[in-house]
Amino acid sequence: MNGELTEQAVAGYVAKYATKVAECVGTLDRRINPLDNLDAFNLRDHAKRLITECLRLGAIEDLADLRLTQWAHMLGFKGHFSTRSRRYSTTLGALRAAREDHARDHEITTGRLPLFDEDTVLVLSEWTYAGKGHSAGDQLLAAAITGTPRGGSHER
Repeated sequence: MNGELTEQAVAGYVAKYATKVAECVGTLDRRINPLDNLDAFNLRDHAKRLITECLRLGAIEDLADLRLTQWAHMLGFKGHFSTRSRRYSTTLGALRAAREDHARDHEITTGRLPLFDEDTVLVLSEWTYAGKGHSAGDQLLAAAITGTPRGGSHER
């Protein structure tokens, strides 16, 4: 990275740590000792049951290599849900880039974007007044959803 802080580096950092924590499901951000009293923590019931089960299964000798006790605070996942495996490996940055490329290609093939070089900056220099209020179709849709007659209080 050469000490350069880019938008992609920041996005990658945020994506990594935003998905890494499990507190959103009501667990903890640190490891749990098997002797800890889980009632002393502010855990949701479902998360507490999952953690308890990880601790129970982690004590079984045949399952020791899964390290469920060490990862009980993450509901048994080592790290987070999108960690790479030895058989298949990609990065969240590569997935984001592929998604961006696909979306851009789709916009170009459907005619919503012109075909231009990646280094080109597209500048819109012409604006056209589209009008005020809802279109006739939007008025019908709004009337159907709200149960108000077309041309009601939303139209002036």
